[in-house]
Amino acid sequence: MSTRLALFLLCSRVILDAAPAAPTFRHVDVDQKIAIGYGVAVADVNGDKRPDILLADQHFYVWYENPSWQKHVLAERLTSLDHVCIAAQDVDGDQQCEIAVGAGWNPGDTLKSGAVFSLTAPADRTQRWSAVPLPHEPTVHRMRWVRNAQRGHDLVMVPLHGVGNKTTGEGVGVKILTYQRPTAATASWSTNAYSTSLHKTHNLDPVQWDNDPEDELLLASLEGVFLLDRTSDGAKFTQLSGTESGGSGEVRLGTLPGQRFFATVEPMHGTNLVAYLEPARATGEKGTRWTRQVLDSTLVDGHALACGDLAGIGRDQIVVGWRAMGKAGAKVGIRLFTPDATGQQWTRSVVDDNQMACEDLCLADVNADGRLDIIAAGRATKNVKIYFNESGK
Repeated sequence: MSTRLALFLLCSRVILDAAPAAPTFRHVDVDQKIAIGYGVAVADVNGDKRPDILLADQHFYVWYENPSWQKHVLAERLTSLDHVCIAAQDVDGDQQCEIAVGAGWNPGDTLKSGAVFSLTAPADRTQRWSAVPLPHEPTVHRMRWVRNAQRGHDLVMVPLHGVGNKTTGEGVGVKILTYQRPTAATASWSTNAYSTSLHKTHNLDPVQWDNDPEDELLLASLEGVFLLDRTSDGAKFTQLSGTESGGSGEVRLGTLPGQRFFATVEPMHGTNLVAYLEPARATGEKGTRWTRQVLDSTLVDGHALACGDLAGIGRDQIVVGWRAMGKAGAKVGIRLFTPDATGQQWTRSVVDDNQMACEDLCLADVNADGRLDIIAAGRATKNVKIYFNESGK
């Protein structure tokens, strides 16, 4: 090999291994007068092929119409206690989303709190929707539409506590409820319950794990992160992480070239952003526990998480937000972490510095430019924002 060729190959390797430029974002305020902003979702509400933003606010469920971001109220004050979560998905294939919501939020009442509703759309979807009450467990907290074995979607609701538990995490494990929508042959919803030994199940992520039709679930809990594989005769739970820093509050799956990882906030409402790398499958070293890396230990009340390839580099980045609830003088914000190709090195960049007390966030391409944008809701800052991804422009 000539000296010139060797030098060229060396320089090319350095360029490929260098950290890519961090995505840049254009901040747009969608709403600056919300109450709490417990949960955000993105789906096409009115069938115009544009993704809209949906919000579970303290006493209102609303949606913001793309591209004007005009605010429409779906429902209000479904219970005397706070609304807490929302799930939106086109379940029946009509290009308009179905919506389910959770309310009655009181984490201190593990006996009587909670409520779950299916929302029924009027002919004009900008008007108020009617609410159909569904069965529920106490401390209704998070819900998602999840693909089932028939390639349809079920609603999955995960409570924070088990029935009658102490809020410190003592008592029976939570029951995870799965709801099947009515079909032409049935007039009502049906439910299944998966009993667990988990406590403080703060969040979940539907994931494709084994190349089968249905989604599996990643669950963040006091005991760590678990994979829930729903089967015809019950459910199988596999532990992926433990209680190294008090369990997990948030969890999202990401991918690297030939490898998976998941990100967590540890503990619940905690300080640590952590990435867990999958044991190497190619060498036969696959196990149940994954390699743990603390990427950031300075979060203040970490409460929002997403993984996706915002930079367009063929591997996912982590977006994390924190809200600093009850922490006077503490900064709030959103950060982005970009891995190298192996996931061994991560580069931190700032998305929002102290303008978003992030209660929840999600990723979606809301302006159809091929780039994932960030949509976030702030608690103390009382705002909804879009961070339009301007990378490469």
